[in-house]
Amino acid sequence: MISVYEPNETSFVSNGIKILKPLKALIFKQDNGEYYLDLKDSIDNFEYYQSGNIIRVPTPWGKQCFRIKNVSVQNNKVEVRAHHLFYDAENYIIADSYVVERDCNDALDHLNTATDNPSPFTTISDVPSIHNYRCVRKSLAEAIKDVLSRWGGHLVRDNRKIEIRQNIGKDRGLNLVYGKNIVNIKADEDWSNVCTKIMPVGRDGLILPEVWVAYREDLYDIPYTKVVSFDQGGINPEDYEDAEQKVDETKYKEAIVNDLRVKANNYLNENCVPKADYVLSEYLKDVSDIGDVIYVKHPKCKLDLVTRVISLEFDVILQRITKLEFGNFKAGNLGNLIETFDKKITESVDKKVDDSTANLRRELTEATEVLRDKLGNSYVVYEGDKILVLDQLPKEEARNVIMINSGGIGFSQTGINGIFNSAWTIDGTLDMQKINVINLVCDLIKGGTLRLGNNMNSSGLMELYNGANTLICQIDKDGITMFCHDGRTVKINAEDGFVGYAANGEKIYWVSESNFHMKKSVVEDEITIAQGLRFIPIDTDTNHGIGIVAMV
Repeated sequence: MISVYEPNETSFVSNGIKILKPLKALIFKQDNGEYYLDLKDSIDNFEYYQSGNIIRVPTPWGKQCFRIKNVSVQNNKVEVRAHHLFYDAENYIIADSYVVERDCNDALDHLNTATDNPSPFTTISDVPSIHNYRCVRKSLAEAIKDVLSRWGGHLVRDNRKIEIRQNIGKDRGLNLVYGKNIVNIKADEDWSNVCTKIMPVGRDGLILPEVWVAYREDLYDIPYTKVVSFDQGGINPEDYEDAEQKVDETKYKEAIVNDLRVKANNYLNENCVPKADYVLSEYLKDVSDIGDVIYVKHPKCKLDLVTRVISLEFDVILQRITKLEFGNFKAGNLGNLIETFDKKITESVDKKVDDSTANLRRELTEATEVLRDKLGNSYVVYEGDKILVLDQLPKEEARNVIMINSGGIGFSQTGINGIFNSAWTIDGTLDMQKINVINLVCDLIKGGTLRLGNNMNSSGLMELYNGANTLICQIDKDGITMFCHDGRTVKINAEDGFVGYAANGEKIYWVSESNFHMKKSVVEDEITIAQGLRFIPIDTDTNHGIGIVAMV
């Protein structure tokens, strides 16, 4: 039963203001992407198809609600597009909120309670990874998409319940075979990276002792052999230094060889089969939702392709899925759609051993994945005096915009007429709200605030060296530490205040509340107490010692 409700309906316990019997009702649902209902009906029911009204329809995922957005009339038919109730989140704005070192569930809860008006949504997630996120002047829907791109996972939308799950869909063992149950299908395949045997090349031209790494060379009738170079920036010689700070060459060489071997095998596992994308306009009874697993028996490969449903079209009237898109990769969606999708990023931006660089590389990888995903939905428009790169057409409906003209390059997330709050101008000025840098070398840094550290001390360390390249001062999450040439140290922090230590670690002076303590003291000139008493040294022909003088 398809029902229509007033815009302010919240309970949905009744059948609404009208039970509809439309001529067509199709739902389009995409993993981490669009979710809407297209409906066609007689013009006689036009009064019920008003913008803002809510249509509730039965689906395999329960009764789902869609809010009417666009209405058009042609001849004696009315056509509407209604977006899933999740998109109401676009109307709840977060002025400025900061998620600090939280898992995905806490991040969603934090953002859902930070909106200008109380949010009607509930949120939940099982993604355990820990990240930071600053949300400034964005809608709740935009913030959730940012969370997806940073924490990963899959967006599950169930009316006003919003979930981000590590895994979705089911594996029912469905197999499709070319020429049998795959007939009316559109297939796009990319064989450019297929290989079953590689010669991995590592740091400084390193070659494995066995030279080659192979995986199922019998998969194809012809060989697929490549030479592949890998970044081994995560293996540092200083991590293999002995007590005398000399690099143990044997352990270091063993580490980079093992690292190269692991990277080579991972690369083969990911690229032994072609990347494929399929569109099937047929009903498959063993598929019920996005994320479901479909095994494809490829005629040129002896190994089944493991694909997942990327998007689907559901006929509400027939109560069946009538169109599927599935594959083992897909560009164009937010988030991390397929486990095996193009992990070459991790080869060029490898994980560093130290936590601070590892986190920077993680953020760089995530940002690169978002950019790579977005490239699938980019459109370039030339307008004579400028070039526009848009996330959708027509240009008036685009939100993410890059504009290039003689003044430089500008970036906007509020459309072509919005604010370009990031720019690279022709005079060389780079004006950005956020920049992540792996290695920065410069002569002068100017700024208002330098923010370092968190509970993991990630990216929170500042070191100062003298002309002899000796460490003399360090600032980290524990405060300020100054190092003397003879092993003594001076520390300033919130817990202990101001403390001086001997080379053996013993306290030699410190501040306790309003008192200054010291083990020994040498006074060269005089001591004055409360402006009332002075102790001064006396050294005359007849007197050697201390004179006590009362101050009037």
